[in-house]
Amino acid sequence: MTNIPETGRTPRVQIRLVVIQILVLSLLGTLGGRLWYLQIREGAEYAKEASGNHVQQVVQPAVRGSILDARGVPIADNETRLVVSASRTDLMKMPDDGRAVLTKLAGVLGMEPKEVRQKVRLCDAKTPQPCWNGSPYQPIPITDEATPKQALQIRERAEDFPGITAEPEAVRRYPGPGKANTAQVLGYLSPVTDEEIQQAKDTDSPYLRSDQVGRSGLERAYDKELRGKAGVTRYEVDNLGRVIGKAEADAAQPGSNLVTSIDSRVQRVAEYELNEAMKQARKEWDRNTQENYKADSGAVVVMEAKTGRIVAMASNPTYDPNAWVGGISLKDYRKLTGKGSNYPLLNRAIQGQSAPGSTFKVISTAAAVEAGYPFDGRYPCTSSYSVGGQVFKNFESENFGPISLGRALEVSCDTVFYGLAHREWQRDGGIKPKKKANDYFFKAAHQFGLGKETGIDLPNEVTGRVPDRQWKQDYWKANKDAWCKQGKKDGSYVEKIAYENCLEGNQMRAGDEINYSIGQGDTLVTPIQMATIYAAIANGGTLHDPTVGKAIVSADGRTVQEIKPKAHGRLPISGTTLAEMDEALAGVATRGTAAWRFAQVGWPQDKIPMHAKTGTAEVYGKQTTSWFTTYTKDYAVVMTISQGGTGSGASGPAVRNIYDALYGVSDDGAIDKKNALLPSPQKGLPKVRTDGTIKSPKVAKDPAEDQRASQEGAPEPDATQAAATVPTPTTGNRDTRRRSRRRGSRRMLT
Repeated sequence: MTNIPETGRTPRVQIRLVVIQILVLSLLGTLGGRLWYLQIREGAEYAKEASGNHVQQVVQPAVRGSILDARGVPIADNETRLVVSASRTDLMKMPDDGRAVLTKLAGVLGMEPKEVRQKVRLCDAKTPQPCWNGSPYQPIPITDEATPKQALQIRERAEDFPGITAEPEAVRRYPGPGKANTAQVLGYLSPVTDEEIQQAKDTDSPYLRSDQVGRSGLERAYDKELRGKAGVTRYEVDNLGRVIGKAEADAAQPGSNLVTSIDSRVQRVAEYELNEAMKQARKEWDRNTQENYKADSGAVVVMEAKTGRIVAMASNPTYDPNAWVGGISLKDYRKLTGKGSNYPLLNRAIQGQSAPGSTFKVISTAAAVEAGYPFDGRYPCTSSYSVGGQVFKNFESENFGPISLGRALEVSCDTVFYGLAHREWQRDGGIKPKKKANDYFFKAAHQFGLGKETGIDLPNEVTGRVPDRQWKQDYWKANKDAWCKQGKKDGSYVEKIAYENCLEGNQMRAGDEINYSIGQGDTLVTPIQMATIYAAIANGGTLHDPTVGKAIVSADGRTVQEIKPKAHGRLPISGTTLAEMDEALAGVATRGTAAWRFAQVGWPQDKIPMHAKTGTAEVYGKQTTSWFTTYTKDYAVVMTISQGGTGSGASGPAVRNIYDALYGVSDDGAIDKKNALLPSPQKGLPKVRTDGTIKSPKVAKDPAEDQRASQEGAPEPDATQAAATVPTPTTGNRDTRRRSRRRGSRRMLT
């Protein structure tokens, strides 16, 4: 055999070995670096997380605070229910994962086995409802409607139901005292979401997965105060999830109670009268559309004039907030939010927007005086007013001749305000406005608080709209392309309007300002805004932030945080003009468009001076909106009904009946203090006992209500439900009174 010299291959072998050595050393270096990073650099953090994997939390929900009316009557509280729960940890230890136990439990509860099993499965991206989205170590509620017999059967046969408990727990309820619904004001609860948990993670009030949070109304506005702090018990568990010890526990802290300015008796009357007014409006014939009025929605606000506190607030259509307790069904949810529901979840007192009609004229009057027109001057109230070939008519073409601004408010003369607004439009430059146009009519609306939130302590308030020059410009920019695409110079009426808007939709035309002066056109307001304005006229000019919350009382009663009234401005009018306007609005109730609802049918004007303004707003494509704005020295009451007809015709009787209940006014105008629900605003707070509970007034049942319930075969209301008894709205007196008022005098409408 021939020997191969070693020098022929040694260098190649050595190179390969060096490469392999370098590769091995690089891998070892990378691995070592990673081990150093995990064990040294981030070791403490990973040790903490690993420790957390062996500690699990079980949450004890805090008892949510109650919401009380001004007298201490609960309008949202908690009731003790028998809640049957299952421990998923115990079930998972069983050979069949607890399937047999859950099937047996379903038989006791009268439920389907499948339904029970679905309730204890954990939620994830692929698991549809129903499922459990809380901690798997938390007892999972199966039902909160167990009967004592069912609970006793489970507890006496504990060996047959391992991992199942039946315990009394506090569950939210809305008792509706005296059948006062108060749904949109109270709001409702639903489980917290993952997104909310993350957002609140670093706050001083973080959420737990078991928390129920407020979704609307007071439940949302005061959620932090009402919610309290849940108790947490921490258990040590092994890698298989088995509990091996108890680490520590934090006791639950109950939430505070919220005392409101709502009087549940007045609330019941307001809700009833609004509903009755809408029902009556649907019986009336609309001559313009040749059909009955639809009266599809409405709202009413009763406000303390001197403080801005809300005594009653009703919105129609409404709903039962108890539908949300324990989780709302898909069927009920669709009823509340579906296309044909008319959206009862909306609080139309703060979220319903519409043109204000003639109730806006107090703002136009203030603007005219600011522009230099004397309040007691003489202004022509003609049957119509013509501008550029377009005729703007007075209501029913009435003609009162030369009259003052005060008289124009009394008889609601449109043409007086047409003329004033047109002259100011011309003085400001017309189509080509001056750089510093006065715009008195638009500035006054902003100064009265329109076009922005009132600051009420309820969520999701809307701002309404003041269609001033800036709004016109912004609106034109947003819609110009669509108008130019749709518009035709010689097309249909709609196409011609689109064509005109395309070219000059940003211009403030004479007709725009004329319509605006009487609360028409693009102007939008809410009932709470109008209540705030008329309350300010009543109290001497102060615009208050409306408030529902009156005080927050800690669970032990030791801490009382009063929510004091706040003001956000004053009306832009002098004391003299305010007094003159106040007198004119009194004239509306004594000799003007609202006289047939008050002075002419027995209202004691000498003892309780009434002030009012009626409004009938025209809405394109719909029937007219009814407005009725009123005040006394104590209260402002505002009602509006969408597609309800005239102001005094549709809303007038209901508003009058609310005042009758407040002051105890009888059919002949006499004042019976025994029948007065609230002759003056409630002062102070309900008495807080030493144990932290609120002393509620004694319960007096309504005999007429009991009689009707007996006749209908319905159960009698319990003590809590009857706590806020009101004079029976369905007795013959109110109906008779309403009929007599219709017969009483010539109908003067706006």
